[in-house]
Amino acid sequence: MQRRHFSTAALACALLTALPGASALAQAWPNKPVRIVVPFPPGGATDIVARAIGERLQAALGQPFIVDNKAGASGNIGVAEVVRSPADGYTLVMGAAQTLTINHQIFRNLPFDPQKDLDPVVVVASVPNVLLVASKLPVKTPQELIEHARHNPGKLNYGSSSIGGTPHLSAELFKSMTGTNIVHVPYKGSAPAMQDLVGGQIEVMFDNLPAALPQIKAGTVRALAVTTLRPASAAPELPTLDGSGLKGFDSQGWFGLMAPAGTPQAVRERLNAEVNKVLATAEFRERLGKLGADAVGGSIDDFRQRLRSETERWGQVIRAADVKAE
Repeated sequence: MQRRHFSTAALACALLTALPGASALAQAWPNKPVRIVVPFPPGGATDIVARAIGERLQAALGQPFIVDNKAGASGNIGVAEVVRSPADGYTLVMGAAQTLTINHQIFRNLPFDPQKDLDPVVVVASVPNVLLVASKLPVKTPQELIEHARHNPGKLNYGSSSIGGTPHLSAELFKSMTGTNIVHVPYKGSAPAMQDLVGGQIEVMFDNLPAALPQIKAGTVRALAVTTLRPASAAPELPTLDGSGLKGFDSQGWFGLMAPAGTPQAVRERLNAEVNKVLATAEFRERLGKLGADAVGGSIDDFRQRLRSETERWGQVIRAADVKAE
């Protein structure tokens, strides 16, 4: 696969010489449907956030924003498709911590680098992860789960949405901090893993809160704690793992729009501005809150800095747990 790379000097020169055209391009964009690729199956948190923001962008910009689920290979198939797409602003990917900062650290010979072959646009939302257990499991608190797992080493299974996602790494961090042996069962997405948790085929799962909330509210699974340092606004009754004896436990998912490398800066800046307008509205922030997510927003450079810091942070967890793609 050929990567699109630009030197800083060449890019600066191109922007300066093409500024009037770039401005006109940004004003004309979009003049046809925009596709948002979600590299996971429908029903997960990435999909939920993509559909919510796509609906608002369609209303604001007057063109369809079509969510296209391209699942597989822990999100790599969908990201690769966007990397290969024209850099014209009409194909975007709703990336996540996993696909943008983790996968390229655990998959060997990945044919692209998400931070070189994609350009950041904006971080849309962040979500807590939540520790869940099957209703049949006789535990009601994190400490009870820890004790049960310690007395049954290797007998409990935990599901994850995919290898290398923040739910997977949250579970590995939990195992490391508690000295427990819980067997990993990776799935192709959050929804099928949740189905097996509800059915009792697996006993434990970390998941993004928006994807898990319907089952939590229905009582088909039991939520024990959230993984952020503060309680979640959508589920304030749940304790944090940090406050349940696992001091310093902090993990969250987040979702951001990326475009193929070389997408005009003016187009990305306009899209960034439009998303920030949506995120600033009380109605949309309330909608995200009910889904279990928090609005983020910010500049393109803010997103670039998050990519760097999250890559380093999760890299430490990956090396400590010796996480590798299977």
